Amino acid sequence: MHKYNSRWALPLTLISAALLSLSSLQAQHYDAHAAFAPTLYTQNGNAFRSANGDPGPGYWQNRADYTIKAGFDSTSHLLTGTALISYTNNSGDPLNYIWLELDQNTEKTEALANILQPSKRKLSDDLGFQFQKVQAAATDGANFQDVSYKVYGTRMQIFLPEKVKANGGKLQLELDYSFKLQASSAGDRAGYMSTPEGTIFEFGYWFPRVCVYDDNNGWNTLPFVGGGEFYFEYGDMDYTITAPAGMLAVGGGALVNGEQVLDDGLYKRLQKAKDSDKTVMIRSQEDVKNGIATRKKTGTTSWHFQMSNTRDVAFALSKAFIWDGAKINLPSGKKSFAQSVYPASSAQTDSSWVRATEYVKASVEDFSKRWFEYPYPEATNVAGPIGGMEYPGITFDHHKASGKSLFMLISHEIGHSWYPMIVGSDERRVPFMDEGFNTFVDIYCQQDFNNGEFAPKRDGEYAPGGGNPADEIVPVIKEVQNGPTLMTPPDWQDYKYVHPMSYFKTAFGLVLLREVILGPDRFDYAFRHYTAKWAFKHPMPTDFFRTMENAAGEDLGWFWRGWFYNNWQLDQAVTGVSYVDDDPTKGALITIKNKEQLPMPVSAAIEQLTGPAIHVQLPVEIWQRGDSWTFKVNSTSKLKSVQLDPKALLPDLDRSNNHWQGN
Repeated sequence: MHKYNSRWALPLTLISAALLSLSSLQAQHYDAHAAFAPTLYTQNGNAFRSANGDPGPGYWQNRADYTIKAGFDSTSHLLTGTALISYTNNSGDPLNYIWLELDQNTEKTEALANILQPSKRKLSDDLGFQFQKVQAAATDGANFQDVSYKVYGTRMQIFLPEKVKANGGKLQLELDYSFKLQASSAGDRAGYMSTPEGTIFEFGYWFPRVCVYDDNNGWNTLPFVGGGEFYFEYGDMDYTITAPAGMLAVGGGALVNGEQVLDDGLYKRLQKAKDSDKTVMIRSQEDVKNGIATRKKTGTTSWHFQMSNTRDVAFALSKAFIWDGAKINLPSGKKSFAQSVYPASSAQTDSSWVRATEYVKASVEDFSKRWFEYPYPEATNVAGPIGGMEYPGITFDHHKASGKSLFMLISHEIGHSWYPMIVGSDERRVPFMDEGFNTFVDIYCQQDFNNGEFAPKRDGEYAPGGGNPADEIVPVIKEVQNGPTLMTPPDWQDYKYVHPMSYFKTAFGLVLLREVILGPDRFDYAFRHYTAKWAFKHPMPTDFFRTMENAAGEDLGWFWRGWFYNNWQLDQAVTGVSYVDDDPTKGALITIKNKEQLPMPVSAAIEQLTGPAIHVQLPVEIWQRGDSWTFKVNSTSKLKSVQLDPKALLPDLDRSNNHWQGN
């Protein structure tokens, strides 16, 4: 998720304060035994999660399939629905109760979010989910009966008359529910806005969803507070939205009754767009003006969507939508479909939403080629009030974004279809596995798009530091030295740290891993392996760490410990130069020091007074025995200079001691 135009930048107050403190830094003692301690993993691999990072031979996860029929009243803003949830318990544990997530309940006064961070929004116990029926039944759906339940803020516990059997036991739940959509709803994941052509309605977190039951925590019931996003089971979702005729609907998955509900002309243009590499206008501004949308002009229209193997769905409705689309070409030869819907006010310039479909098409093709092929039939952008929010195959992006900001926003949000929608990590506990991984892959997508039209990707572009991410991350790490780490859940920390840490620090750390520590070939193979092995499954941080180590063939415990479990700092220094037997022609001896706790490989550029330049690469293992290392270079004359990290790739907090100048 991104808030348009505000969360792309590192907080200036954080950076400025940290920069002022850099001049008074005191070097800390480097402890090699702590940096390279052999006990990063607290448990061995098991039948569920192998020591090599792959899902184990006994890996299991539960499943939740949904059939939902919902209606929306655009006057009262009331959504009413019936959700049939078919739940499969593949765990080895019989289940006496089921937990559901009710994110719309952030509108209630009792929600934890409103206690921890008092809201200026209108709050009421009449808002959020209201339940008219909660029933359970056996596998065949017969004998539905009322069941007792309790609601605790954004969580709902349903007590079952009979246990759901282990190892494949089935349960069906049927819930009749309703809620009133707010202008900003469910922690800014849904909402509406007015335009001259009609109101845009965006629906996320719009139905009760079963919490994950896994081998790591059992029931995952952390409440929805606002910073942590979601973690849900995979399943097939079949949903029908009934809304006033004349409104256009888009949703996650495939529209399966388009021919029946769409105006003939729109439907024909939709088919043309699905076969076109160039963006095709499906519903023009003139069509919006003339009210051309659905076959029916009065009454209601029911839109039927289906999405397979997904952890969520979202949708949007409006009479104001301009609609365009284009074909997505996937590496296997399969096709998908990129589409965008937006109001006329978002299409005023050539750099605005008229290019949105181009951006999503290019992003999906890039991510598919680099990491894992996109599995869904459509990839949809919606322009509206939400600053930036991702759902499987559909994103809500701010209607005022344009140019580079629009590309970054669209690419980032649709990139979430990989992390965490395909690779189903726990966003509520571990934001770096979705926000950070996604920000990392954005960097290369932005380089690739249109020969780098909007490159480089810069999360810190509004911060001081000369435009070098390696320099800009230094004050961030200094500020949080004794604060939250990348392993800290977002709702357990001051939100000012979430973006600099989960997004920027994670992404920069993966760049270090790819460009400095492993190299692109080894990193890319390991990262693709992780993505493929954990596609549509639930990885934990240690699964990622183990996968990267095993697939790349490298012990990286020092890096995970320093960068992810701690906020260790780096300061490499040149401390001396001498010559073998005081004779420069016999070779030079260069002594370097690791003055802070984070070790890193060493790169050195050495100039001689006469003779060729010398370039040296030293592995991180030189720091396993202590904080100093002396290496020999085959010089032919006195050295003119020694420069550590000559390309400024490392987050070195004091670059002044990276340089040695000869007499």
